[in-house]
Amino acid sequence: MDQADTHQVFNQSPPLENVNLYRQDPALQAAVRREGAAWAEPMLADYGALVGGELQAAGFAANAQAPVLHTHDPRGYRIDCVAFHPAYHLLMAAATASGWPTLPWAAPQPGVHVARAAMEYLHHQAESGTGCPLTMTFAAVPVIRRNPALAAVWEPLLLSRDYDPDNRPWFDKRGATVGMGMTEKQGGTDVRANTTRAAQTDSTELGDTYEIVGHKWFMSAPMCDAFLVLAQAEKGLSCFLLPRWRPDGSRNQLYLQRLKDKLGNRSNASGEVEFRGAFAWRLGDEGRGVATILEMVALTRFDCMVGSASLMRGALVQALHHCQHREVSGRRLVEQPLMQNVLADMAVESEAALVMSMRVARALDQAPQDSHEQQLLRVATALGKYLVCKRAPGLVYEAMECLGGNGYVEESVLPRLYREAPVNAIWEGSGNVQCLDVLRALDRSPESREAILAELELARGLASDFDRFLGQTVQAVTDPAHREYRARRTVEHLALALQASLLLRFGNAATAEAYCRSRLGGDAGYLYGSLPVAPGEARAIIEAARLS
Repeated sequence: MDQADTHQVFNQSPPLENVNLYRQDPALQAAVRREGAAWAEPMLADYGALVGGELQAAGFAANAQAPVLHTHDPRGYRIDCVAFHPAYHLLMAAATASGWPTLPWAAPQPGVHVARAAMEYLHHQAESGTGCPLTMTFAAVPVIRRNPALAAVWEPLLLSRDYDPDNRPWFDKRGATVGMGMTEKQGGTDVRANTTRAAQTDSTELGDTYEIVGHKWFMSAPMCDAFLVLAQAEKGLSCFLLPRWRPDGSRNQLYLQRLKDKLGNRSNASGEVEFRGAFAWRLGDEGRGVATILEMVALTRFDCMVGSASLMRGALVQALHHCQHREVSGRRLVEQPLMQNVLADMAVESEAALVMSMRVARALDQAPQDSHEQQLLRVATALGKYLVCKRAPGLVYEAMECLGGNGYVEESVLPRLYREAPVNAIWEGSGNVQCLDVLRALDRSPESREAILAELELARGLASDFDRFLGQTVQAVTDPAHREYRARRTVEHLALALQASLLLRFGNAATAEAYCRSRLGGDAGYLYGSLPVAPGEARAIIEAARLS
């Protein structure tokens, strides 16, 4: 042996690359078919190959270099531009070309929200920062449609499959994106405390125009072509579409102060902005800004759930792949009983998040024609946003531990997933906001309460642990004592019961049984790896979850 050769490299898992993340995800395929989007499978398979191939490298590159704010050009003129790594634009272009950001509005058909959710689920496994502008562009369309004349101008750009990142007036572009500015320094979630003012200046063929003066503490994706913003008008808080460029082709009066230095979501820019007489069109009625923009927020909250479910799946795939190849004491990790318990426990959580997300996607599809689905959607979106988004960070951490030191270094995708995981629970309304939203729906709308309980009842009799837990859940929902104080417990019960109901009816049998025994029964463990099932059941769960 040459003395320069200190050692041989072996017992390392091979790179996980060039995999079709749709074709190798049996649970996702089953959900797509079950929830009415089988027609989209060729499109999903194409995107699954792209996301599992070249977009993986793009995800690393887009996050290696954070966006940079340029307030002025070299001559001193104000420009307020954000520069991104080219990989960010590659990811945005791929997503836009696939159609998933606005598929339900561009090509409405049965199952289209399910198909779009599946594409988003795939995309986030490559990179999540781009999900912010893509989601907001999707969610803004119904709000902009409140003004038909304005929608006639903007909608073709938003539905375009051409991604155009150039900073120029929207009427000179091939495609456009929409961001959002709601929160201010003094209010945060309490947008009714906003102080930004809006004064009407004119009435035009595109709608009433206003001048906006004030600020936003978080302006999401500040290089978008327009933003939905809230401001106080004469009759109260109102919603506006504020473009980066004015209709006469001059720069609008929005001035970026700085970009947020965030824990995660690093490829995406979030900024602080001031409006100094910025031009905007009103959307909806004056004084009805919260009700108007909530139509957008309801969709972005849904995407938070899908995004978190995707992060879980991405982390689980990394752990499974590593454990299928790494040997300890002469046996692969995936063959070792204790690791089997950990992996199976994570697989249970991941599939529960998926089935919940795709069931809510079906409700989105059917809500316009089905009152039950409409009422279910009202509650289930908040339940999923609460539970799935809160469970994601713990699962990503556990996956990181499965890889040991290899999972803790930046060459692994897991540090990025771990930093990304908390954001969906915080943005678009934190956990307490979701819980209070559920309480309002249950208390003010008997139809919503009946819809969620009816959905749970569909699994009665399929598992004793579920039946027992369902009784506790109904009691929690109907008990009037200290409603707000114990809202988290009530919402947790409803969310767990909904996931269990869906798994019992539609999921892998071993996964459903393990979920009920570990999440609903009295034999639940606090941390991953205490799954109360036999080793053979754990192996069956892992087999169903691994890359096929």
